[in-house]
Amino acid sequence: MKKIRVLIVDDSAVVRKIFSEELSKYPDIEIVGTAPDPFVARDKIVALNPDVITLDIEMPRMDGLTFLRKLMKYYPLPAIIVSSLTPRGGKLTLEAMEIGAVDVIAKPGASYTVGNMSSQLADKIRAASRAQIIRKDSDTAAVETTPLKALAQTSHKVIAIGASTGGTEALKQVLTRLPANSPGITVVQHMPANFTAAFADRLNSLCQMTVREARDNDSVVPGLALIAPGNFHMILRRSGARYYVEVKTGPMVHHQRPAVDILFKSTAKYAGANAIGVILTGMGADGAEGLLEMKTAGAGTIAQDEQSCVVFGMPKEAIKMGAADKVLPLDRIAPEMMRMV
Repeated sequence: MKKIRVLIVDDSAVVRKIFSEELSKYPDIEIVGTAPDPFVARDKIVALNPDVITLDIEMPRMDGLTFLRKLMKYYPLPAIIVSSLTPRGGKLTLEAMEIGAVDVIAKPGASYTVGNMSSQLADKIRAASRAQIIRKDSDTAAVETTPLKALAQTSHKVIAIGASTGGTEALKQVLTRLPANSPGITVVQHMPANFTAAFADRLNSLCQMTVREARDNDSVVPGLALIAPGNFHMILRRSGARYYVEVKTGPMVHHQRPAVDILFKSTAKYAGANAIGVILTGMGADGAEGLLEMKTAGAGTIAQDEQSCVVFGMPKEAIKMGAADKVLPLDRIAPEMMRMV
């Protein structure tokens, strides 16, 4: 078995020790080194050639964002951001994802047990090791983000979207292209608690429609996209002609809370053919069964194609099940959603 080689970059000796000890328990992961700051990390990356790095943002001598920009330009490799559960930490994390980081994990703390951190970080490292990383000064054309024309009339349809690794940028590319009166949208993006509010705020500043973190009993209406809050499942419900969401705790599904399958299966039950389901980049199988239930219930379904995914896991499983009506590159998903409605 070829092990995934990991370099841990964090100014906290405690975090370096915890991560090293916990990750060394997994037979497919090898900790090849640690670094207290980006200058030491730079030399170790060249010397040790890791497959994945974990990267703190707030460090001495050079902050993690500056280092990440340089890394993505000159020596691109998968990076997982280790961030604090604060509003500032959430905003910095989103900037890191825009620069090129593939995922985020919260720093160990009183509300985040070492055991949970260990298994989640190991899964993120496995996904990151398979991620497609693009050099930031490459000639690859940017995805077109010109907004689509407004709908001639609003629709009673509901759009449900699920994403994981690489999904923050994929969702931005999709949602920024939708008109202000787009059908109501529900989104599950695998993110830790306290980061989804900053993510929703960021999207809201970029999109024509309103985007915000979902609250229990929020109505799903045209012109509004609701992001499931981290550590809570989001379920679509219906009362008469009104669609609304239930935000609640519960067991993890596919090791995730929120889980895409929870949203998709409830959408199949309560919206049926009045829904559209979209599954984007991410590791694992979360959402595949739910998307198939949506298709069986008459909904239109879309999966992101392999070439445009950061990690072709969730869409791949959905495609294998026959759950996707369309398999499309990222830049064609928003236009196809609007064609379906």
